[in-house]
Amino acid sequence: MEFAEQKITTGKYLFRFLKFLATPGSIGRLKSLLTTRPGDEMSMIDYLERHAEERPDGIAVKYEDQQISWGELNARANQMAHYFQSRGVKYGDSVALNVENRPELLVAVSACLKLGAIAGMVNTGQTNEALAHSLRLIDPALIVVGSECLANMETVSDILEEQHADKLLYVADGGHAGPPQNYQDLMALTADQSVENPVPSKTLTLGTPIYYIFTSGTTGLPKASITTHMKVFRAGTQFGVNVMTLTPEDTYYCALPLYHSNALVVGFGSCLCGGATLALRRKFSASQFWEDCIKFEATAAIYIGELLRYLLAQPERESDRAHNVTRVLGNGLRPDIWMEFKNRFGIPRVHEFYGASEGNSGFVNIFNFDKTVGWSPGYGKDWEVVSFDVDEDQPIRGEDDYMNRVSTGDTGLLIMQISEKNPFDGYTDAQASEKKILRDVFEKGDAWFNSGDLVILQKHGHIQFGDRIGDTFRWQGENVATTEVESVIMKWPEIEDAVVYGVTVPGRDGRCGMLYLTQKEAGDIDLNGLAAHMREKLPPYAVPRFIRIGQKVDVTGTFKFQKSKLKNAAYHVDEVEDDLFLLARDADGVEPLTADLQAKVDEGAIRL
Repeated sequence: MEFAEQKITTGKYLFRFLKFLATPGSIGRLKSLLTTRPGDEMSMIDYLERHAEERPDGIAVKYEDQQISWGELNARANQMAHYFQSRGVKYGDSVALNVENRPELLVAVSACLKLGAIAGMVNTGQTNEALAHSLRLIDPALIVVGSECLANMETVSDILEEQHADKLLYVADGGHAGPPQNYQDLMALTADQSVENPVPSKTLTLGTPIYYIFTSGTTGLPKASITTHMKVFRAGTQFGVNVMTLTPEDTYYCALPLYHSNALVVGFGSCLCGGATLALRRKFSASQFWEDCIKFEATAAIYIGELLRYLLAQPERESDRAHNVTRVLGNGLRPDIWMEFKNRFGIPRVHEFYGASEGNSGFVNIFNFDKTVGWSPGYGKDWEVVSFDVDEDQPIRGEDDYMNRVSTGDTGLLIMQISEKNPFDGYTDAQASEKKILRDVFEKGDAWFNSGDLVILQKHGHIQFGDRIGDTFRWQGENVATTEVESVIMKWPEIEDAVVYGVTVPGRDGRCGMLYLTQKEAGDIDLNGLAAHMREKLPPYAVPRFIRIGQKVDVTGTFKFQKSKLKNAAYHVDEVEDDLFLLARDADGVEPLTADLQAKVDEGAIRL
């Protein structure tokens, strides 16, 4: 079956809107979404405990060959929560969780939520300064570490010994390996705890913080965005139930890391709200994706755009259409591969959404139109798209000093009004939070969240994603803060200046990192030594793959690097007179970038 592209016409829009309203329960859920407030006394744990009481044998989680029921998940979470309580964890405290995708992580997350504690979701790829910074922001009462993450924790061993020596809890990864020195065996400590639901020290509300989820920003080091029960409730109800129509009969496949909002807030949150089963994979595998969906009997899946591109790059297999997945939800799907994905894998419903971990609103393709991020109620009131000057890197203000709304079909900066209904929870860092707020936008005293993204305003309150602004670019599903990468590179003794920016590569999602550097002294620079330094200090997605050696870096009148010229020239051999080099992901070292090598990169023959 071939799917034809669906255009957003007024007739089709009205038909699908009315059809949506006719869906049982949709009006009530929409009303609930629009009328709930942070002070309402409810939480996501209500859903877990209700499923455990009403459907104790229903399957909550599938992982490898395991199936964990709602009753078992709730009981194990209760045991861990009681142990955390015995260690003094209470409402408002935080617990750092550094565990890869497996049921033990969901148990630990749920245990935190039951106490009103905040689950600090450590990026399992972090090491050294980034990891130390994340732990400082979480300020944990306890630290839960999977054995698979012990090596990363060793890179901050001095900090652990000085500040957290009595807080370290270990979760074995299969088998019965004992905990290393200074760690206690968490699963052994919880085995004899009560399975009864604990009582938090303070009543949980929708405004209670639930997660710290880390996002990269222009400050360089990770920022901890605050996620509340309200944000998860809205994502689970709107994305999971209203859009994906998840029920206890569905299995939702997730191969994305749970330290990301897509997996934890949208994926797990949707299963809590809809009662669906969450099927987990430790790490994404393009070759095993559809085989997993068949094995787990998945009916839905969650994605990021890069993931779908990897699936399309795989050789065609029988499993491409042997699955029962009928709808997928995620973000970052490029319009140019949208229809190819739907038609090859037989997916009738693609529900793209837009949102940020720290954002106060979101969009979702609720009516299943193609090539759109979707719709959000409140256009003109809760959100707007305003004119933006890319060269000056700031919104355009008129003679009255207020911002200008763009017309349908135009590109501008997406902003979202901050109000009681749509609060901005921000980051743990108040200064970082303030930088995301635009004030006096349309009238004196108003406040709007700056999404940092350029979007195309479409008809009927829809938008299409355009590009990210500023110094942060996205590569392989991860945000890369150029200032963080630059600070690492500047520690290499031969470098005078380092400028990092993202460049477009044909057929690849996001932007790949490129480094423009100048040397302190004339002569050959040890590029292989620099490459080893970057690989040691940075996660793979943040390592610049292209290197350009120049004489000086142009700056603006305010001493900002003029990256626009560098981005435009990118790594194109025929446009750059400076020496260019390539550091391929699988290569042992750096090699000169020639026209022939550039062609291979552009053809997708080289892994970046």
